[in-house]
Amino acid sequence: MRKAYFIALLLFTTVVANAQHKKADTLYQAINSAKTDTDKFNAFIDISRYYYLEFPDSAIVFGQQAYELADKHNWLKGKARSLNVIANAYATIGDYVKGMQFYLESLRAYESLNDLSGMSSENNNIGATDIEKGENKAALPYLRLAKKELETHGLTHKSILIDRHLMAIILQNLGEAFLNLNQVDSAEYYLKICDIASKKDNLTDITGPTQRDLGEVQEGKGNKDVALKYFRTAAALSIINDDVENLSIAYLSTARLYHKYKLQDSAEYYAKKALETAAAGKFEQDVLNAGQVLYTYYDEDNNLPLAYKYFKLTTAARDSLYSEDRVKQLLSIDFDEKQRREDIKNAQLQYQDKVRMYIFIGGLAILLLIAIVFWRNARQRKSANSLLQKQKEEIEFALAKLQLTQSQLIQSEKMASLGELTAGIAHEIQNPLNFVNNFSEVNSEMIDELKAELKIGNIADALVLANEIQQNEDKISHHGKRADAIVKGMLQHSRASSNVKEPTDINKLADEYLRLAYHGLRAKDKTFNAELETDFGDNLPGINVVPQDIGRVLLNLFTNAFYATQQKQKQDLPGYKPTVSVATVTKNNEVIITVKDNGNGIPDGVKDKIMQPFFTTKPTGQGTGLGLSLSYDIVVKGHGGKIDVKSEEGDYTEFIIAIPV
Repeated sequence: MRKAYFIALLLFTTVVANAQHKKADTLYQAINSAKTDTDKFNAFIDISRYYYLEFPDSAIVFGQQAYELADKHNWLKGKARSLNVIANAYATIGDYVKGMQFYLESLRAYESLNDLSGMSSENNNIGATDIEKGENKAALPYLRLAKKELETHGLTHKSILIDRHLMAIILQNLGEAFLNLNQVDSAEYYLKICDIASKKDNLTDITGPTQRDLGEVQEGKGNKDVALKYFRTAAALSIINDDVENLSIAYLSTARLYHKYKLQDSAEYYAKKALETAAAGKFEQDVLNAGQVLYTYYDEDNNLPLAYKYFKLTTAARDSLYSEDRVKQLLSIDFDEKQRREDIKNAQLQYQDKVRMYIFIGGLAILLLIAIVFWRNARQRKSANSLLQKQKEEIEFALAKLQLTQSQLIQSEKMASLGELTAGIAHEIQNPLNFVNNFSEVNSEMIDELKAELKIGNIADALVLANEIQQNEDKISHHGKRADAIVKGMLQHSRASSNVKEPTDINKLADEYLRLAYHGLRAKDKTFNAELETDFGDNLPGINVVPQDIGRVLLNLFTNAFYATQQKQKQDLPGYKPTVSVATVTKNNEVIITVKDNGNGIPDGVKDKIMQPFFTTKPTGQGTGLGLSLSYDIVVKGHGGKIDVKSEEGDYTEFIIAIPV
């Protein structure tokens, strides 16, 4: 079976080689047929990117030719692209010093252009290089910055979609860095997002490495069979994509898994395959990794000749990659980059100081000019003073009159508002007070009857009267509490919130109060059931609100929605199912919250009144009429937002809240 596998692999490689040869011919033809320097530059970039894995030396040559063209025409972005392909080629052959130099030069070029997409790409490349060197902690800041820059690029350029391919690479590198730091949960988080994205967009070059890293995650969790399945999938995808380097890494991961479970023969077999594959592709870092593993395995077997052989091989690879001079160069590059950033910061501070100085000098010059003008026109000012004084008096008189009128208007508005509140309170409290007064009078008469019955010893009738008095007392208590609730609602409506605004997750807040309202109604009516629908927007920004106040608004809207569906359900309409939904989205720099129900809707004649204090469409005793009015004040006056309603009578009601970000 192994022989048949290698024959199939050989045939597949031959076919791929032929296909690659044809593609290379096409790229060469593009160079020869280029009519302009722009076409020739793009052809050089394309062939350099094509060659950087298999023939990195050729990739460097073509990248340099592209750079010369860009330099000739002073194409700054062209220089950045050329430096990138050259850096990729050097990183492929394990020359991290030159790779890092060219990545940093490319990054500076993109920074001068304020090209967030290019900056993201180069910061990702620098982080990936640090991972290759085993410096995973150093890689994380670059990778996080790359992710943030790419997301910002997508937000600031709404007509341009985020480069999904680059984002998938950044996520995969983040997962790998956390994996190397033994932070398995963080690694799995990023890798799963990457795996979903790469499969969705058919990013075949990323799917394989991601599968391998997910296998490493499963190995870390002790799931041997699942991990092995991932490694085999990664190897198969690497063969299909002709990805020699990741094929070598997949083999090495398989070897380590077998070694962990004491399957030494299989471990040595796959470690050798990893070494052979890496050596064939001239991937020095992977040769070093595989050689170290084989050296360890044979040392454990006490096979000293083979252990010594691979020890020499790894020593040579290590010297090639991490010689003392190269390490010094890398440290020097890192120091220079930090110094460059510090110099930029200092230059910015100096520039700000100069600007302040120029503003100060300019201000002094203006003051001096004004002083000269005033001195020359002193006599004219004296003659004009009387006129100015008269005009001042007229303006002051007009202002005083305006302020008086304004105060009268404000007072009139206050009195009108107070009148509305007083009328509403009187109307709402009248009913429960009537009940209290009527039942009190009835109780007074019944107490007299009770005394009379007791005097004649008629205990049975006396007990009947006592029970009726007690029932009346319960009704008095009920309506007294109803009046108390109305007064508390009024006080809450008039109270100014003193809470502090804070960044709030609107999705979480809406979901919490949706459940709260539903279970609150269910506690009163166990027979009621409704379908809850949520459509929360992704990446919704945290906005500064008073969580308790916005929660009160949402709770009120949800409660009204459930009440409306409950009332419609009582009509026993065929096929009717109560449904309440909430959705959030960011639009025009606002967070939009939509609450919708399929209840009886709001009649057209009362839509304009529902936000008024004490107005309610509920039966007497079931609503204070303050909920929507209070909600309106919280959203509009408290948060500078908007609240609107759409409704079709007998069909649905939809409230739309808009809060500025």
